[in-house]
Amino acid sequence: MTQDAYRYAIYLSPSGPLHSFGSQWLGRDADTGATLPPPPGMPAAPAEWLRAPAHYGLHATLKPPFRLADGANGAMVDAIARDLARRQAPFDAALALRALRGFVAWGLADGGSPPMQALADACVQAFDPLRAPPSAQELARRAPDQLSAEERRMAEAWGYPYVFGTFVFHITLTGMLDVAGQRAAIAQLEAASGKLLQAPLHVDRISVFVQPAHGEDFVVARHYGFDGSTVDRAGAAYLGT
Repeated sequence: MTQDAYRYAIYLSPSGPLHSFGSQWLGRDADTGATLPPPPGMPAAPAEWLRAPAHYGLHATLKPPFRLADGANGAMVDAIARDLARRQAPFDAALALRALRGFVAWGLADGGSPPMQALADACVQAFDPLRAPPSAQELARRAPDQLSAEERRMAEAWGYPYVFGTFVFHITLTGMLDVAGQRAAIAQLEAASGKLLQAPLHVDRISVFVQPAHGEDFVVARHYGFDGSTVDRAGAAYLGT
Protein backbone atom coordinates (compact mmCIF):
# COMPACT_ATOMS: atom_id res chain seq x y z
CA MET A 1 0.00 0.00 0.00
CA THR A 2 1.34 3.43 -0.96
CA GLN A 3 2.17 5.69 1.95
CA ASP A 4 1.31 9.38 1.87
CA ALA A 5 3.83 11.99 2.98
CA TYR A 6 3.37 14.02 6.15
CA ARG A 7 3.10 17.23 4.10
CA TYR A 8 3.03 18.28 0.46
CA ALA A 9 3.98 21.61 -1.12
CA ILE A 10 3.84 23.09 -4.61
CA TYR A 11 7.00 24.99 -5.36
CA LEU A 12 8.80 26.61 -8.24
CA SER A 13 12.13 24.80 -8.37
CA PRO A 14 14.79 26.63 -10.42
CA SER A 15 16.75 24.60 -12.96
CA GLY A 16 20.17 25.03 -14.54
CA PRO A 17 22.84 27.26 -12.98
CA LEU A 18 20.43 28.78 -10.44
CA HIS A 19 19.59 25.30 -9.15
CA SER A 20 23.24 24.29 -9.00
CA PHE A 21 24.46 27.40 -7.21
CA GLY A 22 21.46 27.72 -4.90
CA SER A 23 21.56 24.08 -3.85
CA GLN A 24 25.29 24.26 -3.16
CA TRP A 25 24.76 27.48 -1.21
CA LEU A 26 22.14 25.77 0.97
CA GLY A 27 24.29 22.63 1.21
CA ARG A 28 21.55 20.25 0.11
CA ASP A 29 20.03 19.11 -3.20
CA ALA A 30 16.25 18.78 -2.82
CA ASP A 31 16.08 16.61 -5.95
CA THR A 32 18.10 13.86 -4.28
CA GLY A 33 18.33 14.83 -0.62
CA ALA A 34 22.13 14.70 -0.91
CA THR A 35 24.44 16.96 1.10
CA LEU A 36 26.48 19.29 -1.10
CA PRO A 37 29.72 21.27 -0.64
CA PRO A 38 29.67 25.08 -1.00
CA PRO A 39 29.95 26.58 -4.50
CA PRO A 40 33.50 26.33 -5.90
CA GLY A 41 35.84 28.92 -4.44
CA MET A 42 33.29 30.07 -1.89
CA PRO A 43 33.54 29.48 1.86
CA ALA A 44 30.61 27.80 3.57
CA ALA A 45 28.06 30.26 4.93
CA PRO A 46 27.36 30.19 8.68
CA ALA A 47 25.10 27.27 9.59
CA GLU A 48 22.54 29.59 11.21
CA TRP A 49 22.05 31.36 7.88
CA LEU A 50 21.15 28.15 6.08
CA ARG A 51 19.41 25.87 8.57
CA ALA A 52 15.85 27.01 7.85
CA PRO A 53 15.97 27.31 4.03
CA ALA A 54 17.97 24.08 3.64
CA HIS A 55 15.16 22.23 5.45
CA TYR A 56 12.75 23.13 2.62
CA GLY A 57 15.23 22.97 -0.26
CA LEU A 58 15.83 25.59 -2.93
CA HIS A 59 12.40 26.82 -4.00
CA ALA A 60 9.85 29.57 -4.36
CA THR A 61 6.50 28.89 -2.69
CA LEU A 62 3.43 28.61 -4.90
CA LYS A 63 1.23 26.52 -2.56
CA PRO A 64 2.72 26.34 0.93
CA PRO A 65 3.18 23.01 2.76
CA PHE A 66 -0.07 21.34 3.77
CA ARG A 67 -1.25 18.13 5.37
CA LEU A 68 -3.76 16.10 3.42
CA ALA A 69 -7.44 16.35 4.27
CA ASP A 70 -9.37 13.20 5.15
CA GLY A 71 -9.97 11.20 1.99
CA ALA A 72 -7.17 12.89 0.02
CA ASN A 73 -3.99 11.14 -1.04
CA GLY A 74 -0.75 11.65 -2.92
CA ALA A 75 -2.21 10.39 -6.19
CA MET A 76 -4.73 13.25 -6.07
CA VAL A 77 -1.89 15.75 -5.60
CA ASP A 78 -0.19 14.25 -8.65
CA ALA A 79 -3.34 14.40 -10.79
CA ILE A 80 -3.95 18.07 -10.01
CA ALA A 81 -0.30 18.96 -10.64
CA ARG A 82 -0.33 17.25 -14.03
CA ASP A 83 -3.53 19.01 -15.10
CA LEU A 84 -2.49 22.43 -13.84
CA ALA A 85 0.99 22.29 -15.39
CA ARG A 86 -0.37 21.33 -18.82
CA ARG A 87 -2.53 24.45 -18.81
CA GLN A 88 0.38 26.86 -18.25
CA ALA A 89 2.58 28.68 -20.75
CA PRO A 90 6.32 29.27 -20.12
CA PHE A 91 7.50 32.77 -19.24
CA ASP A 92 10.62 34.57 -18.05
CA ALA A 93 11.13 36.67 -14.92
CA ALA A 94 14.09 38.90 -14.04
CA LEU A 95 15.52 38.34 -10.55
CA ALA A 96 17.32 40.51 -8.02
CA LEU A 97 18.91 39.79 -4.64
CA ARG A 98 17.16 41.50 -1.73
CA ALA A 99 16.17 41.35 1.92
CA LEU A 100 12.55 40.43 2.61
CA ARG A 101 10.86 40.30 6.02
CA GLY A 102 14.22 39.68 7.73
CA PHE A 103 15.75 37.09 5.38
CA VAL A 104 17.63 37.22 2.07
CA ALA A 105 16.15 35.92 -1.18
CA TRP A 106 16.14 36.14 -4.92
CA GLY A 107 13.04 38.18 -5.72
CA LEU A 108 11.53 39.77 -8.80
CA ALA A 109 13.67 42.59 -10.13
CA ASP A 110 10.71 44.74 -11.14
CA GLY A 111 8.65 43.96 -8.04
CA GLY A 112 5.85 42.14 -9.84
CA SER A 113 5.04 39.69 -12.63
CA PRO A 114 1.46 39.06 -13.78
CA PRO A 115 2.31 35.54 -15.09
CA MET A 116 3.98 34.64 -11.79
CA GLN A 117 1.06 36.00 -9.80
CA ALA A 118 -1.39 34.06 -11.96
CA LEU A 119 0.61 30.84 -11.54
CA ALA A 120 0.75 31.22 -7.75
CA ASP A 121 -2.96 32.05 -7.56
CA ALA A 122 -3.82 28.98 -9.65
CA CYS A 123 -1.73 26.71 -7.44
CA VAL A 124 -3.27 28.03 -4.21
CA GLN A 125 -6.78 27.44 -5.51
CA ALA A 126 -6.26 24.14 -7.33
CA PHE A 127 -4.73 22.24 -4.42
CA ASP A 128 -6.79 23.74 -1.61
CA PRO A 129 -9.52 21.05 -1.68
CA LEU A 130 -6.80 18.56 -0.63
CA ARG A 131 -5.57 20.67 2.31
CA ALA A 132 -6.39 19.79 5.89
CA PRO A 133 -7.19 22.87 8.02
CA PRO A 134 -4.14 24.07 9.98
CA SER A 135 -4.05 23.19 13.64
CA ALA A 136 -4.12 25.90 16.30
CA GLN A 137 -0.42 25.26 16.86
CA GLU A 138 0.35 25.73 13.16
CA LEU A 139 -1.58 28.99 13.06
CA ALA A 140 0.18 30.20 16.21
CA ARG A 141 3.57 29.64 14.56
CA ARG A 142 2.58 32.29 12.04
CA ALA A 143 2.68 34.89 14.86
CA PRO A 144 -0.72 36.37 13.92
CA ASP A 145 -0.15 39.40 16.15
CA GLN A 146 2.67 40.42 13.82
CA LEU A 147 0.61 40.08 10.64
CA SER A 148 -1.47 42.72 8.93
CA ALA A 149 -5.25 42.35 8.91
CA GLU A 150 -5.13 41.14 5.30
CA GLU A 151 -2.37 38.63 6.07
CA ARG A 152 -4.40 37.26 9.00
CA ARG A 153 -7.40 36.92 6.74
CA MET A 154 -5.38 34.97 4.19
CA ALA A 155 -3.95 32.71 6.91
CA GLU A 156 -7.43 31.91 8.19
CA ALA A 157 -8.88 31.30 4.72
CA TRP A 158 -5.96 29.59 3.00
CA GLY A 159 -3.65 28.43 5.79
CA TYR A 160 -0.86 30.86 4.82
CA PRO A 161 -0.55 34.65 5.16
CA TYR A 162 1.17 35.37 1.83
CA VAL A 163 -1.19 34.43 -0.99
CA PHE A 164 -3.14 36.36 -3.63
CA GLY A 165 -2.89 40.06 -2.73
CA THR A 166 -0.15 39.47 -0.15
CA PHE A 167 1.94 37.13 -2.34
CA VAL A 168 5.55 38.17 -2.94
CA PHE A 169 7.60 35.85 -5.12
CA HIS A 170 10.94 34.85 -3.58
CA ILE A 171 13.52 32.05 -3.59
CA THR A 172 14.67 31.90 0.01
CA LEU A 173 18.45 31.86 0.60
CA THR A 174 18.80 32.50 4.35
CA GLY A 175 16.89 32.21 7.57
CA MET A 176 15.96 35.21 9.69
CA LEU A 177 18.95 37.52 10.21
CA ASP A 178 19.58 40.82 11.91
CA VAL A 179 20.40 43.81 9.69
CA ALA A 180 24.14 43.18 9.86
CA GLY A 181 23.64 39.54 8.94
CA GLN A 182 21.42 40.45 6.00
CA ARG A 183 24.05 42.84 4.67
CA ALA A 184 26.80 40.26 5.08
CA ALA A 185 24.75 37.57 3.31
CA ILE A 186 23.86 39.89 0.44
CA ALA A 187 27.50 40.90 -0.01
CA GLN A 188 28.65 37.26 -0.06
CA LEU A 189 25.90 36.20 -2.47
CA GLU A 190 26.42 39.18 -4.78
CA ALA A 191 30.13 38.45 -5.02
CA ALA A 192 29.59 34.79 -5.86
CA SER A 193 26.37 34.73 -7.87
CA GLY A 194 25.71 38.21 -9.22
CA LYS A 195 26.34 37.14 -12.82
CA LEU A 196 23.72 34.39 -12.55
CA LEU A 197 21.02 37.02 -12.27
CA GLN A 198 21.96 38.62 -15.59
CA ALA A 199 19.86 35.90 -17.26
CA PRO A 200 16.15 35.72 -16.43
CA LEU A 201 14.55 32.87 -14.54
CA HIS A 202 12.81 30.67 -17.11
CA VAL A 203 9.58 29.29 -15.67
CA ASP A 204 8.40 26.17 -17.50
CA ARG A 205 7.46 23.79 -14.68
CA ILE A 206 6.05 23.41 -11.21
CA SER A 207 7.21 20.87 -8.66
CA VAL A 208 5.66 18.84 -5.87
CA PHE A 209 7.87 18.66 -2.80
CA VAL A 210 7.15 16.28 0.07
CA GLN A 211 8.06 16.09 3.74
CA PRO A 212 8.07 12.31 4.26
CA ALA A 213 7.59 12.46 8.03
CA HIS A 214 7.23 15.11 10.72
CA GLY A 215 10.53 16.97 11.19
CA GLU A 216 12.21 15.52 8.10
CA ASP A 217 13.63 17.65 5.29
CA PHE A 218 11.57 18.30 2.18
CA VAL A 219 12.56 16.59 -1.08
CA VAL A 220 11.25 16.87 -4.63
CA ALA A 221 8.73 14.21 -5.57
CA ARG A 222 8.15 15.19 -9.19
CA HIS A 223 8.73 18.07 -11.61
CA TYR A 224 5.84 18.84 -13.97
CA GLY A 225 6.73 20.57 -17.25
CA PHE A 226 4.25 22.89 -18.89
CA ASP A 227 4.69 20.70 -21.99
CA GLY A 228 3.18 17.72 -20.13
CA SER A 229 6.50 16.05 -19.30
CA THR A 230 7.32 14.81 -15.80
CA VAL A 231 10.57 13.97 -14.02
CA ASP A 232 10.58 11.81 -10.88
CA ARG A 233 12.90 12.64 -8.00
CA ALA A 234 13.62 11.33 -4.50
CA GLY A 235 10.08 11.56 -3.14
CA ALA A 236 8.13 10.22 -6.12
CA ALA A 237 6.82 7.21 -4.17
CA TYR A 238 4.67 9.55 -2.06
CA LEU A 239 2.57 10.49 -5.11
CA GLY A 240 1.07 7.03 -5.38
CA THR A 241 2.01 6.54 -9.04
